[in-house]
Amino acid sequence: MRAALHSLLIVLAGFAGSMALSAAPPAIGPAAPTRPLIIAHRGLSGQYPEHTLLAYRAAIAAGADFIEPDLVLTRDGALIARHENEISGTTDVAQHPEFAGRKATKTIDGQPVTGWFTEDFTLAEIRTLRASERLPQLRLANRAYDGQEQVPSFEQILSLLDEVNKGRARPVGVYPETKHPSYFAAIGLPHEARLLAALARHGYRGRSAPVFIQSFEVGNLEALRRKTQLPLVQLVAGEGGPADRPNLRYAEAARAGADRPLCPGHRRGEGAGDATRCRGRVGGTDPASARCP
Repeated sequence: MRAALHSLLIVLAGFAGSMALSAAPPAIGPAAPTRPLIIAHRGLSGQYPEHTLLAYRAAIAAGADFIEPDLVLTRDGALIARHENEISGTTDVAQHPEFAGRKATKTIDGQPVTGWFTEDFTLAEIRTLRASERLPQLRLANRAYDGQEQVPSFEQILSLLDEVNKGRARPVGVYPETKHPSYFAAIGLPHEARLLAALARHGYRGRSAPVFIQSFEVGNLEALRRKTQLPLVQLVAGEGGPADRPNLRYAEAARAGADRPLCPGHRRGEGAGDATRCRGRVGGTDPASARCP
């Protein structure tokens, strides 16, 4: 349910943001207001293992307006694209005897998880692994590509976009999700500065840049809003609530709308958030003109 709603939300968020992104260079382009944006969720993941350069390239070739990487961190602070920081289901790490001793059980967002975790590996070590299909029962054909692709860094993904956007009037954008940001911050690996620095190196600056930064948590979006004008997206799910706000339920915030904002400090009638609103609802006002405090 959460995954399906997540996919729906990012498409709706893209639609809500399309007019704003067409306002000024490097904008999405004049065609954007006439149709929803196509968000390639983890790349063309129905045909290739998700979060690989192969899947991202295929999505771009198929006409995606944005590619969507989930971002976790390595021990040395590199942002890499994986669905989770536990990687036994998305890489061949279990087949590497040199890493057998790093298998561990950790508490992630309040739940015990056993496996191998990105934060226990350097980027160089991650590059010795190969990606595998996360849902082999659902995407059986994708297993043919197991073992072929490296785990890409965010830097590699942005470089891919630099390459494919040369000469394009309407650039393909990037839609990164910060995964488990409060967990990573607690172990000394916060996303925010690294994410913004990487985006800035590749020219993503200001409200009209072809980028949305998204999170199921609240605190890191608030921290990002104080540091950047890039569009932000507050994701919500059909159940539960933000890991960093244990007393807040997504459903409650969504029902309350403007009367009970996700972002503290907003009042009814103020510009309240980006594409899914800091007020906790999908759609609404222009994502680039509304800011979290």
